[in-house]
Amino acid sequence: MPPIFKALASITAWGLFIIGWVTGLSTLMMGITTGCLYGSEPPPMVLAAMFALGAAELVLAVVVMRLRQKME
Repeated sequence: MPPIFKALASITAWGLFIIGWVTGLSTLMMGITTGCLYGSEPPPMVLAAMFALGAAELVLAVVVMRLRQKME
């Protein structure tokens, strides 16, 4: 494999990893600061969906890291 594929895989993995953490933590922080998570009503579905999106991005980052490892 050309080394450009390894570099692209590394950039993609780091990008997904950072975006996954930012998405998950920002969703959690916005839920806490707005009071949606600790109110008497159930939290909105948007919070659960965005947190799941962040978790999916972290899982995809791990998959890309494993694929890059197998390219060596």
